Amino acid sequence: MSTRHWQKSSYCQEGEACVHISTTPAAVHLTDRPTPPRTVLTTSPAAFTALLHALRTRAPLAPATGR
Repeated sequence: MSTRHWQKSSYCQEGEACVHISTTPAAVHLTDRPTPPRTVLTTSPAAFTALLHALRTRAPLAPATGR
């Protein structure tokens, strides 16, 4: 069972077509349903901020680098 606090996106459509987000100082977690969350995408706050900026400005994202 997840102990994360999930918040529904303010841009949700009617029904279950929503993105839910949960944050910690070191990570941003995204899922399509919080109870129970199935697949959770986890990224860094910096990468999530870059994604939001690209979406807002319609700018292309820089290519991801391998680790």
